[in-house]
Parts: sequence; C-alpha cells; structure tokens
Amino acid sequence: MISGLDVKANEKQFIMLKEYMDSIKNTQGILMQTLHKAQEIFGYLPIEVQKFISCELDIPLSEVYGVATFYTQFSIEPKGKHKIGVCLGTACYVKGSQQVLDKLSKELDIKVGETTANGLFTLESTRCLGCCGLAPVMMIDGDVYGKLEPKKIPDILSKYEE
Repeated sequence: MISGLDVKANEKQFIMLKEYMDSIKNTQGILMQTLHKAQEIFGYLPIEVQKFISCELDIPLSEVYGVATFYTQFSIEPKGKHKIGVCLGTACYVKGSQQVLDKLSKELDIKVGETTANGLFTLESTRCLGCCGLAPVMMIDGDVYGKLEPKKIPDILSKYEE
C-alpha cells in the first residue's frame, strides 16, 4: 500500500504548480495543461495533487480524477526510476515478446503496470516501438533492446540496478 503524498514536504512543488496555473488561468484546456505540468513536477498525480488542482481550478474532483485516469499518459501511481516497456505489437508478439514480458515479471516480482517495491523499475507493455525488424523489442528508459531472448533479461536488468 502506497502512503499519501506528504504535502508539507512538497510545498515548493505545489507553489510551482500554483504559479503555472495562474500563468494559464484564462486559456482553454487548462485542466489538461495543468495535469501535464503536475505530472512533470511530481512524477505522477496522487490524490493530494488532484484535490489541489480541483480547488484551484474550481473543477469537481471527480472530473479531475476522471481525466487523470482516462488518458494513458497520466499516472496516479508513482513510477519507478527506470521504465521498462515491452512491445506486444504483432511482429514482436509473434517473435516471443510475451515470454520476454513473463521473464521480466518473474525477475522483478511484479505484474505489468506495477512498480518494484524498491521503486527502481516500472513494467509496462506497449504496442509498437517502431523497431519491428529487431523483434522482440523492449525499451528501458531510452535504451532499445532488440532480438531479445528471455535468458538475456537478468544481465540487462543488472545494468540498471547499480
């Protein structure tokens, strides 16, 4: 269970967000712009940040939450230091990306969409990384790994565990 965001400890981030909201207060699409900025500042959109946005913009919390959970670019859970995306597009899937994903899940002891207890990795599935010729493919942060075999996973992960 993830505890709530410490508002007091993140006071500077809330001030930054408030200043941003004030700078765009009369523009269309203010909620989307604010959510993007909030995620940039906090790394995700915890309920405390959503409540702050709701109060400052005078938008019902249910609407803020609805937008934050509808669009996949927003996350209401903290992400790991390293984001792993395994392509499950057709070319990668046919070449064994599900086995790669299963090996990552086992090695990290998490399911797709989860973050490791130490906050180091978040595991996600993606549709197409545009590297079909290298199938199966995964990306860790900006690093692309192609022609993957499940047995290579431990060595690749070890590069990010230091």
